[in-house]
Amino acid sequence: MFLLAAFASAHGTESVAPPEINRAGIDAAIRKGVDFLVSHQNANGSWGGPTHTKGLNIYAPLPGAHHAFRAGASGLALSGLIDAADSRPEVAATIDKAGAWAAAELPKLRRADLTTTYNSWGHAYGLRAITRLYQREKDPAKKAEWVRLGQQQVDLANRYEDVNGGWGYLDVFDGLATQKPSGLPTPFTTATVLLSMAEAREVMRVKLDDKLVNHAITAIKLQRSPDFAYAYSFPHRMYPRKDINRPAGSLSRSQACNACLRVMGDKTVTDEVLTTWTDRFLAREGFISNGRKRPVPHEAPFRIAGYFYYYGIYYFTQSAKLLPKEKHAAYAKRLAAILLERQEKDGSWWDYPLYDYHQAYGTGYTLMALAWCRDAIADQ
Repeated sequence: MFLLAAFASAHGTESVAPPEINRAGIDAAIRKGVDFLVSHQNANGSWGGPTHTKGLNIYAPLPGAHHAFRAGASGLALSGLIDAADSRPEVAATIDKAGAWAAAELPKLRRADLTTTYNSWGHAYGLRAITRLYQREKDPAKKAEWVRLGQQQVDLANRYEDVNGGWGYLDVFDGLATQKPSGLPTPFTTATVLLSMAEAREVMRVKLDDKLVNHAITAIKLQRSPDFAYAYSFPHRMYPRKDINRPAGSLSRSQACNACLRVMGDKTVTDEVLTTWTDRFLAREGFISNGRKRPVPHEAPFRIAGYFYYYGIYYFTQSAKLLPKEKHAAYAKRLAAILLERQEKDGSWWDYPLYDYHQAYGTGYTLMALAWCRDAIADQ
């Protein structure tokens, strides 16, 4: 203990205290993030594009992969803007423009080819945005149209359910062609889709296919270890102690999976399980951040990829909010302190250089997370 104290004193860390987090600080960060999205919206209402390539780019067969990337990034950006609850006229105009793009483009979203199902992300995050647009709308006729579009996204996602249950974002590379994907369903993609569907069902009363949902839930459970870590993909379930499948490797992804199974009624995902993983996430945030902004996927320890970071941040909030309300404020303050420190000078947040989509999706995830933090702190 003496040695630790001496080290801290010698290195100037003894008196360092975490920053005081309050509503004003969170509001200021949210406003900067909103300003970034408003100023970087494409002319057609979407966000991002296939520019800013680098030496190693994420596999993206043309043109469908980029339609999916743009749909997913735009859905997250739009959801973040709505959750931010910024009443300025220019923000409302940006949301309306993005909603018009979503209504026109999301019905066209399909898989790019037999090797990729990136459209799973577009359907999931498009559906999240549609659910928020429905809540924001006052006109009954327009609300009904958002319900129709939401149901359409559910039905389109169902079309691409994997034969093993659930959804993935890659299919096959061995030449085998099947009507339904038969490649690499992942538990976290499946959780992402199911959580969006569950929210849409609760808010808009869209209809879900119970047989398909149960098939997807079973697939997630097949990829779960007894410690509630989750394998990276369906084939990985046979190698549960590989680094990417262990608790450290699955730390960002497990938040979504545990939240999904809890929402879907799995009694084994108890408050104790959620608390263990939320505490672990905050304690090891620096470890996860080690992969942030690295240009090569999965190059960080335990095969952590940069794009796990803000994904994990957002689904941390989805997991934490399922715990008793009296626990929310403490978690919210700790998370907000991290996010305020991570904000870029231009107001955005990003974790992986993905063409020109990364700032839109990172900022969207973070605005949704900070909106939860803001509300949790206000309720204490």
